[in-house]
Amino acid sequence: MTDLRDRVVLITGASTGIGAAAALAFARAGSKLALHYNASAAEAAAVASAAHALGAETLLTQGDLAHATAVPRIVAEVMERYGRIDVLINNAGGMLGRRSIADYSESHLHEVLALNVTQVVLFVHEVVPIMRRQGGGAIINVSSIAARTGGAGGAVLYGAAKGFISTATHGWARELAGDNIRVNAVSPGVVTTPFHERYSTPAQLEAMRASIPVGRLGTAEECAGTFLYLASESMSGYVTGQIVEVNGGQYMP
Repeated sequence: MTDLRDRVVLITGASTGIGAAAALAFARAGSKLALHYNASAAEAAAVASAAHALGAETLLTQGDLAHATAVPRIVAEVMERYGRIDVLINNAGGMLGRRSIADYSESHLHEVLALNVTQVVLFVHEVVPIMRRQGGGAIINVSSIAARTGGAGGAVLYGAAKGFISTATHGWARELAGDNIRVNAVSPGVVTTPFHERYSTPAQLEAMRASIPVGRLGTAEECAGTFLYLASESMSGYVTGQIVEVNGGQYMP
């Protein structure tokens, strides 16, 4: 995938988990990185150091994506450093706790949507004009198996938010195809990241593992190759509007 060399890749939520694994995969491919993080400054610095050791030019940019004003600032920082954005990976998001219907509140709903929907829409809004001026690009959103299953176990609002991302991916792909901008999504299953350390008990993880045909949970590194594939014009130039499931066979659409 030599066409990824020197491409500018902006990854949100790149300090840990899937975002960090994707960052290092792009570093190995020779891309230039813009890595967003929020609270995990030490972890983000470690990812940037590892990427630099692999020879990748790297920019770290901080921002709380629950606040809409962070998005244009982050994009501006990337443009000031690199002057272009070739690949946008909308990875940042979170469940913000498992809640049953009885525990819903308007404020919690707004928080879930702000973190998982609003900031993604705003990044697309900010980056698409840049890609249009460049003559093309690739947008890769991160959905979830919860978008397919409904996110049981108190994760319904998170699953619904990820359902929005999957649906928007289809719509944006249609709207942007004429601009040579491909839009796809990676939909991870149960992957061992800090996400599940925060939100899933050992018993819940064991129940999930038992439902996976390959008999184990996935790793963040096992998701990274899908991002490379979808970012590479030479590998996936005829692929757009797709939700790529990476889940060990747990869900087969």
